[in-house]
Amino acid sequence: MGEAQRELTALSDAVTENVRVEVLSHYSEENSKPQQGVWVFQYTVRITNQGAETVQLISRHWIITDAAEQAKEVKGPGVVGQQPVLAPGESFTYSSWCPIETPMGMMRGTYQMVRTSGEQFNIEIAPFALKARYTVH
Repeated sequence: MGEAQRELTALSDAVTENVRVEVLSHYSEENSKPQQGVWVFQYTVRITNQGAETVQLISRHWIITDAAEQAKEVKGPGVVGQQPVLAPGESFTYSSWCPIETPMGMMRGTYQMVRTSGEQFNIEIAPFALKARYTVH
């Protein structure tokens, strides 16, 4: 894993086009099976519209990279089955999870958004770390 990935924290925060995306991740020991090569991480995302125009989340694009630098891309409509509409000042929070094949990794990505005018744009999900608490080799 690269030096930049080792220094990542489990928290990320980015503002793009007046939309803020904050993420907090943690290791899910109860859902992981290290003996079978599966480490599960939960993450909670808060999306806040800091602009003056209503926006809607249309789709997601995640890039999940494990410690062996194996990357998986996840694309799809909405998040957790929803395409939330955020008026100025509103936030939407959701939690999800991802499995990887190593005890450490990272996630980053984008959300595709649309304004009430119909203009589409992407917002950044800043990179954040996936780190199991204890790793025994």
